[in-house]
Amino acid sequence: MNWKLIFGLSLFGMAMAFATVYFIPSNIEPVCWLVIFLLCAYFIAKNAPGRYFLHGFLVSLVNCIWITGAHILMSATYLANHTQEADQYAKINSQAHLTVTQAMLIMGPAIGIISGLVLGLFSFLASKVFKRS
Repeated sequence: MNWKLIFGLSLFGMAMAFATVYFIPSNIEPVCWLVIFLLCAYFIAKNAPGRYFLHGFLVSLVNCIWITGAHILMSATYLANHTQEADQYAKINSQAHLTVTQAMLIMGPAIGIISGLVLGLFSFLASKVFKRS
């Protein structure tokens, strides 16, 4: 496992954590993630010693820690800039009686696992296209 590569690529997730709180609206976020996933998959394919899927999966898990943490620590700002998500959290609170923090602690890792499967697949496919240096 190339942990330096995993943590280095997770810095994209840290940047997105703050960018989504302050600048990037929900409708633009998927495009940003697609670009990040394609870049990460390329770098994993070129630099990982093998286990490309696992490297991609772990990058997304570390991303989920950055993003969940930032969104919890800055939840007031995040929710003020993302009214649709604020409405969803209010609905979760009324139905499941979870606070915003509790809901984020559940949803963050779930999204991290799903995105990990996607980035893992992208990384595996990229390893078939791009040869390791």
